[in-house]
Amino acid sequence: MLFGLRGHARGLVQVKLARQDHRSNLYWKPAKDKIGPGQTVFAMSVFAFALLVPAGWIMHHIPVYRQRPPPQV
Repeated sequence: MLFGLRGHARGLVQVKLARQDHRSNLYWKPAKDKIGPGQTVFAMSVFAFALLVPAGWIMHHIPVYRQRPPPQV
């Protein structure tokens, strides 16, 4: 019984040591190149497109999903 507890404690120590070595790649300096308004608008429109198109497709097809009979088990 003590052998199992010792192995469990060793695993906890290894997990704790592994978590301490983690370093994030965060930088506090400003960007090297300025981003213009055109690039900002393009990036925001691509982001909105990527989020809203799938949601719109699902919303458009809700009546089809409602008419579909439930699966036979």
